Amino acid sequence: MPPTLHGYFRSTASYRVRIVLNMKGVAYADAFHHLRKGEHRAADYLALNPQGLIPALEIDGAVLTQSLAICEYLDETVAGPALLPADPMARAKVRAAAQLIACDIHPVQNLKILDRLRALGLDENQVTGWARAVIEEGLDAFDRLIAVQDGPYCFGDQVTLADICLVAQLVNARRFGVDLRWPRLLAIEAACLALDAFTRAAPQNQPDAE
Repeated sequence: MPPTLHGYFRSTASYRVRIVLNMKGVAYADAFHHLRKGEHRAADYLALNPQGLIPALEIDGAVLTQSLAICEYLDETVAGPALLPADPMARAKVRAAAQLIACDIHPVQNLKILDRLRALGLDENQVTGWARAVIEEGLDAFDRLIAVQDGPYCFGDQVTLADICLVAQLVNARRFGVDLRWPRLLAIEAACLALDAFTRAAPQNQPDAE
């Protein structure tokens, strides 16, 4: 049986995993869970992932959760281009850049967080403005973090986990009306989107896209 990816076309965390599956040449089945309809809170999905978050990947007789953990598992177990450098220092720097996005920027745009802001009485302009400000601050820091690196990608001539997180996050940035004022980040995005693994994984190219 091929792995099954539980996701949603607009989920940037699911986007990350789709890219890696494509890069590694792993054929997989989709199981879609519409976030705005609350399908990720259904009992059958909570039995797989008690957090009720996506993505989750059924693979090798187990269920993996958390997109970065899934990506690193695939990197360690499936042949193909490496997502992390062999050198420990370089590897730590790539992980730090990826986590800057996945842990510090992205979570605050999750529907659960935005709904809590609405429940606290913020109107839509305030909710969107708050999310936009967090994205802008985070991408400012990301841009400075990789400023000393050369090459078409975040850390040189090969795609790493940092590029995968960046490209997915820029989708969110556009959705929240962020002023994309980072030429290097946009150049990295363009280089990545020229690769088949990224374009096939893009939200608009998924069967459940709306």
